[in-house]
Amino acid sequence: MRFLRFEVLKSFLPLALVLASAPSLRAAGPAAQTQTTPGALKMEAKTPTQVAVLKTSAGTITFALLPDLAPEHVKNFVDLAKSGFYDGTKFHRVIPSFMIQGGDPNTKTAEVNSWGTGNGPRRLKAEFSPPEKARHVRGMVSMARSSDPNSASCQFFIMHGDSPSLDGQYSIFGRVLSGMEVVDKIATAPVVQGTDRPVSPVTIEKATIETK
Repeated sequence: MRFLRFEVLKSFLPLALVLASAPSLRAAGPAAQTQTTPGALKMEAKTPTQVAVLKTSAGTITFALLPDLAPEHVKNFVDLAKSGFYDGTKFHRVIPSFMIQGGDPNTKTAEVNSWGTGNGPRRLKAEFSPPEKARHVRGMVSMARSSDPNSASCQFFIMHGDSPSLDGQYSIFGRVLSGMEVVDKIATAPVVQGTDRPVSPVTIEKATIETK
């Protein structure tokens, strides 16, 4: 299935925009405070946080996974990363002040015309967050898809700038913790004339999952 392409930038993005040739950090709202009975021992279980670590040829990017927003998308990303699926893939589409996109297995090949059309073993149902919970602002990580809202598979994008028109249309599942300078480097690299494909694409050498 060929993903649709971007033909316009942020200010002209339609709601049905597809983030594939086929993103100020802002997290979900603060957690509700736990109420305790006076005199009772306060026991708060700390939920382990999973962190994705992308070691790339331009440096390392880490981002927290957000299962409270998109549990199935997080599970899918973790499964793919642990299997080595993302190792050797490239950031094949970059738009400064917008986003960088990667995760396509086709980018492991020299067939550049197929880049942006690859899929993983699963399709995911949409887990769109309302804007009051999470927005597509600089540093957020979201899933690319085709015109079908339930078609996200393996390709993902990291926001280089803010794009509110994507809110409620794509599934946010992560937030960058470190390495935005690497995102900046990838986003502003020279591209092949007339395309969004980098002249020298940055490779994800190793994707791992850590628990904090």
